[in-house]
Amino acid sequence: MAAVVDGSRGCAGSKVSNHLKDRVYESSEGAVADEGGSGADFLQGEHSSSSLKSSKDVGELLEKFREETEALEEQVLTVCSSVPPKVSAALSAAGEARCSLDELLQREEFISNKLQQHLQGTKQWMGDLGQTCNQVDFIERSIKYLKCLHHIEELSAAVQQYLMINSVWDAIKGVESMAALDCGLNQSECPHLCDFLRKTLCFWHTIIKDRLTSEFEKVLIQLHWPIITPNQSVTPPANYQDLSSQLEGLVLQLLALQTSDDLISQRASASTQGPPTVSSSTLASPAPPLCLPIQIMLQPLTKRFRYHFYGNRQTNSIHKPEWYLTQVLKWLENSSTFMEEKIQPVFDQAVQTISAKVELCRGLVCLVQEKVGSDASRMLYDDGLFCHLVEEVLQFEKDLRSNHSYPATLPGLLHILLEDAFLQKWLAVERKMAVEKMDAMLSAEGAWTSQYKDISDMDELKAPECAETFMTLLQVITERYRALPSPAAQLRFFGLQKELVDDFRIRLTQVMKEESRCPLGSRYCAILNAVNYISTILRDWGDNVFFLQLQQAVVSLGEQELLGSIEMMEVGRLASLEGSLFDGLLSLLDRLKGDMLGRLLHSLMRDTAEKAQPYCQERWLSIPAPQDQSAMSLSSSACPMMLCVRDRLLNLHQVLSVSLFQLAWQGLAEKLDNFIYQEAEAAAALSKKHHTMKTKELSRQVRDKIVKKYKSGWGYKKYPEL
Repeated sequence: MAAVVDGSRGCAGSKVSNHLKDRVYESSEGAVADEGGSGADFLQGEHSSSSLKSSKDVGELLEKFREETEALEEQVLTVCSSVPPKVSAALSAAGEARCSLDELLQREEFISNKLQQHLQGTKQWMGDLGQTCNQVDFIERSIKYLKCLHHIEELSAAVQQYLMINSVWDAIKGVESMAALDCGLNQSECPHLCDFLRKTLCFWHTIIKDRLTSEFEKVLIQLHWPIITPNQSVTPPANYQDLSSQLEGLVLQLLALQTSDDLISQRASASTQGPPTVSSSTLASPAPPLCLPIQIMLQPLTKRFRYHFYGNRQTNSIHKPEWYLTQVLKWLENSSTFMEEKIQPVFDQAVQTISAKVELCRGLVCLVQEKVGSDASRMLYDDGLFCHLVEEVLQFEKDLRSNHSYPATLPGLLHILLEDAFLQKWLAVERKMAVEKMDAMLSAEGAWTSQYKDISDMDELKAPECAETFMTLLQVITERYRALPSPAAQLRFFGLQKELVDDFRIRLTQVMKEESRCPLGSRYCAILNAVNYISTILRDWGDNVFFLQLQQAVVSLGEQELLGSIEMMEVGRLASLEGSLFDGLLSLLDRLKGDMLGRLLHSLMRDTAEKAQPYCQERWLSIPAPQDQSAMSLSSSACPMMLCVRDRLLNLHQVLSVSLFQLAWQGLAEKLDNFIYQEAEAAAALSKKHHTMKTKELSRQVRDKIVKKYKSGWGYKKYPEL
């Protein structure tokens, strides 16, 4: 029995162990590698080898595993049984959705067909409705058109009524309303309405303006306007207070009428404007039209101007442009007090930011511009007349800007001369007259003598008369074109100046070559002084504010062709103010000055070398030793050489400028040193005694004694640096 029990236990134990091994094996295949020994750990942890020996424990374990197995089987069966119903439910829902979609598509097609049928039926209605809307729109625009037309007629009737009852201010307000309406209809596509409005506006504006003009002229006449002469009687009339109040009211009314007047003037100028007579690049921005009071005050002056300076009058002489230019300046001067005392306060009361005096100037300048333009066209083929006109215009412009405070922003007479034809003529005349003057100044009797040779304090540069006259000529040209309002035109005149300087340099070079046979002569030195004088003046001009402004104009305009020789690199130097506009000319002048100084020093050394021959051939062996002499002295054989040097330096000091004389004696000292220490020493075989004697004799102490001995002969006390 025991054996049977043991056998049964052994059989059960083997089954359990096998079952456990299968579970462990299955779990090890489905689990992660690091969890593969969990079943074995479970058996070892919770069921030790001692507990597994009990059949009760094994039975409980077997029962536990059986329950777990059944639970797992139930779950698997439940899942397997539940999947087909879900799939079938999803398929059923998809079928229902498809049926619903088909139904919706059928409904959409039905509605679309029905809509097309409806649109076909309403197309005719839409056409009828569009015509009706167009008719309504046309009626609305017609109503607006009629309302606008009615408003214009109402304004016109109101202005007429105001004028009938002499209510000028209300009439002016009505005209201003018409002007505002005209501006509002500026973009309108109703040309007939706009034309009707403008004609109505112009009609009433002209009536009001004529009435005010007539009354204003009467008041001005009683106030003795225009004031033609400075001695004209200005005794106030008996009703001066009434006239002043009338003048004030009329000026204010005319200023109030200015808006409509400007509008009408713009319309008229836009319809009749032609091409401008002056290049647009040279003109300033167009100025606003003159105010009405000034326009009326200018009328008697305009009549006088045209009466005297047009037609066959003797005062209308093309040879005398100064007549009408001077007359205009006199009118401005005589009218200044009247404008400041009687007209300007009314302008200030009307809050007008304009000057009555400047407005009068502007009106008279317009008269003169027209006259100058017509006269200049007739003078293009007469150099004398054209030159005279330019001079008078420049003087008029100067007086206008300085004496009458005419703003620089407003155009003057010089704007007329900036037209291409007039500007080219001006440049041609300047060039022609400058060349003629250069010929005359170089051929004059005293061309190479200084005007201040007898005044030592004023003759440091010792410039000959031709050089001073030439630089004065350039200065006069500068003063003429300085006032031009266009930097481009100024640069064209500056280019002319550069050409003249280069031409004068070439002429000096030609004369120098003729005088190069005698470099120590007075004419040769005068030419050298002329070159130095011109270069000195040009360097000073390079730092002048006006030429610095021209320098910036070259950079800003970027027009190198105006100056010809300026390159891009040179323009960069000009922009940084490292150079000046005269650098090219200065380099040529400095080269000529260096060449002439070289010729002069070569001639000096040639004469000095001839006088130094006895000294070079001195028998040095016969000279006592230095220790045997009580005092060192100049060798008698060196005296002719030193006397030659003294005489030549004295002559150069008298004929050369200070700076050139410094360069001359410094250059001579250097060449003389080289000659004595090199050439003279090589002429004889020197003994030790000779070498010592010569070294001491030509030492600094001996040379200082020579200079001290002869400095009184040439006035050398001014130059202690030798």
